[in-house]
Amino acid sequence: MRARPSVFAERFGVFAECLLTGVWIAIGSLGVVTYPAAFAAGARHLRRRTGQVGGGWREFTRDFRAALSGGWAVGLAGWGVVAAAWVDVQAVRAGLPGGPLVGAAGLFAVIGLVVAGVRAAAVWTPGDRWRALLAAAGRRTVLDPGGSFLLVGGAVLVVCSALLVAPLAVPVLGALAGAAVAAEERYRRRRG
Repeated sequence: MRARPSVFAERFGVFAECLLTGVWIAIGSLGVVTYPAAFAAGARHLRRRTGQVGGGWREFTRDFRAALSGGWAVGLAGWGVVAAAWVDVQAVRAGLPGGPLVGAAGLFAVIGLVVAGVRAAAVWTPGDRWRALLAAAGRRTVLDPGGSFLLVGGAVLVVCSALLVAPLAVPVLGALAGAAVAAEERYRRRRG
């Protein structure tokens, strides 16, 4: 009979798995519009790991391919949001009347869309439709402000890591995926 690992060893194992998953997500995101599918596959891998179910690179790539069916369109739309945010920033910089108000509203909208996208990817399973996932994630983003703020903090951590030491952003992506899985599990347990 195999001895059960200590709580410390088990939690450190999950942390290490998050960092490895971040590398996998970064590799999957190299296709520019494939980042939602890569994040969804990474989150599913972490759900398997925390559920004491096996899984590895093969399962990640299988999930990644399945998530690409609609995930590439979500990735393309995400880049459209980035372009709109850039135009919004340019309007604020140009000193247009009402620019700061429009800039603030645009910033909050982008943050909300990023959180909803992360939450949608965190619960993705093969066969799910991205449109339905995003709609439900948008509702959870509003109904669970604590989990949403956790994910905003995680996204800020990824950005700060990328700005300070760019290679650190890669494993931190996995930590964000782990935070998204935890936020969704927390929400599910609270609802019932």
